[in-house]
Amino acid sequence: MRVALIGTTAGCVINFRGDLIRYLSDLGCVVYAFAIDYDAETSRLVEELGGIAVSYNLDRTGIAPVADIVSTLRLAKQLRALKLDLVFSYFTKPVIFATVAAKLAGVRRRVGMLEGLGHSFTKTPNGPSTSARLVKLIQLCLYSLTFPLLERLIVLNRDDAKELSAFRFLRCPQVSVLGGIGVDLTVFEQMPPSGQPTFIFVGRLLAEKGIFEYVGAARLLKARFPQAECYLLGAEDKSNPGSLSSEQLSELVKDGIVNYVGEVDDVRPWLSKSSVFVLPSYREGVPKSTQEALATGRAVVTTDVPGCRDTVVDGVNGFLVAPWSAQALFEKMVYFVENPEAIFSMGRASRELAEKNFDVVKINEHLGTLLLGSAQNLNRPFK
Repeated sequence: MRVALIGTTAGCVINFRGDLIRYLSDLGCVVYAFAIDYDAETSRLVEELGGIAVSYNLDRTGIAPVADIVSTLRLAKQLRALKLDLVFSYFTKPVIFATVAAKLAGVRRRVGMLEGLGHSFTKTPNGPSTSARLVKLIQLCLYSLTFPLLERLIVLNRDDAKELSAFRFLRCPQVSVLGGIGVDLTVFEQMPPSGQPTFIFVGRLLAEKGIFEYVGAARLLKARFPQAECYLLGAEDKSNPGSLSSEQLSELVKDGIVNYVGEVDDVRPWLSKSSVFVLPSYREGVPKSTQEALATGRAVVTTDVPGCRDTVVDGVNGFLVAPWSAQALFEKMVYFVENPEAIFSMGRASRELAEKNFDVVKINEHLGTLLLGSAQNLNRPFK
């Protein structure tokens, strides 16, 4: 079978689709991995996984109808030349435009995956902005045109499936809930947690990831327990108005509120220094960073919102807190400082949850069935 995986950046292909490429290749598939920014090194890494790197053009974030139409027509030409059996697209814009391109190219089987519904579907403390409302409306209109072209739509959590199904005008032949993209449990092995009260946040330094709630809780925690440590891993996004600013970050570091590490290639050494993983995000698909923390045996504090709630059994392997509340986050962080034995018992429960729900081997077998075969018991129509 000749399969195309169509996403956005080369980094996402390698970090989020690498295990799937290897799995499909081992099954005997010819796997073309499409990305918009390959270079010699990332192309080589894809080839090592068993795939074939293919460059294409698509503005992954902007709304530019003429440019998107031109990119879609060019992509259709590329897909037609490859004589594909299946196109699997993921992320919002590829699901929309690569699905249309695959239809134009005559590719018979087309599957899309939304790893979360994105910023325009995310609830915020102040409600949606006018621009977010407009983007959501445009997305829904485009979904209404492209979902019927799919054989199957895959989402990661049941909340997303339920929310999409509420829009009666959306039609898709089959919808499946994957439950996370998974983690290699042999790479992210269980590690003894730090015996000290050490907390870690991993993610982009954006409001919707809960960065301001995390640093607010860290400030309260350090005032009460100066020995507590709060690590912060992730890249600044200076172009995003919702990002923690460089000035704010410098002040937090100067005041000893957080230990800022920046963006890292390997999060495992930092997880090994931590005892509790914290992600107060406003909405996710099912966050891979949390799955990695579960695999290493870290207790988790996260928000009771779509995607995040799929990673915690409240009171068993961590805690779910209300979104947008630094105070609620602080109170659960205090619990671990005052009850350090919970770090170990909840950490063990996290590893068990990872083995049960987030083993990438099991998930790729499930995803492979959804892509290459039929599994009627996993299907759920919108209508």
